[in-house]
Amino acid sequence: MDIVKHNSNAWDNRVKTQNKWTIPLTSLQVEQVKKGEFTLSLTPTKPVPKEWIGQIAGKNVLCLASGGGQQGPIFAALGANVIVFDNSKEQLAQDKMVAERDHLIIHLEHGDMRDLSRFEEGTFDLIFHPVANCFINDVEKVWKECYRVLKKGGTIISGFVNPLSYIFDTYEWENNNQLVVRNSIPYSDIDQLPKEFLAERIQNNDALEFGHSLQSQIGGQLEAGFVLAGFYEDNCGGNLLDKHIDTFIATRALKL
Repeated sequence: MDIVKHNSNAWDNRVKTQNKWTIPLTSLQVEQVKKGEFTLSLTPTKPVPKEWIGQIAGKNVLCLASGGGQQGPIFAALGANVIVFDNSKEQLAQDKMVAERDHLIIHLEHGDMRDLSRFEEGTFDLIFHPVANCFINDVEKVWKECYRVLKKGGTIISGFVNPLSYIFDTYEWENNNQLVVRNSIPYSDIDQLPKEFLAERIQNNDALEFGHSLQSQIGGQLEAGFVLAGFYEDNCGGNLLDKHIDTFIATRALKL
């Protein structure tokens, strides 16, 4: 199946159902950002340390797989030159709406996060990449492309899922509130979900996910050439694993 197209449609649908990651900033929030009052999120609950962002005015920022009218408008209101790149046209429409409403300049690009060939080498000072690479099967391509399009001295800050989350039986988790170990890592909904449950998710237009190993997530950044300069963990804000372990990771990496 065409996983990119499927997940694009699934996220278009999440905009219609008002998933939390599709709710755009209000005009009041945009005004607060201009005064220096803002919170950026890579993961569900913890804010990104502001020192990870630094002085961003006049810098070129790529918000990668980051549509929804949330992060892009913050960077634009802070004076950055912003491109929001996303696989969902409806998510990009949220950014367009905020930009037009609040007179912000945000450039929109629709596409697959693994293919940044439309951008020249050394284009961006900062890449902001919140939890999203769980929706594609080859995360190493993302890190290599990000390294290429970053300027020397540039930074990528990323959020991703701890693969531990994917070892549990999805059906038992979602329907019986039970943690039952079933899957292996790397994980794929397409390959490891029971066929009838996979068919149900496809019919319901639910996004399909991939659980990447830490070798692919952190090792992949190092292999691409990045040097890690920051790290924190976060929880989901209320799922079954929260009382046992944080299941989200955020990293700050540099192209030296």
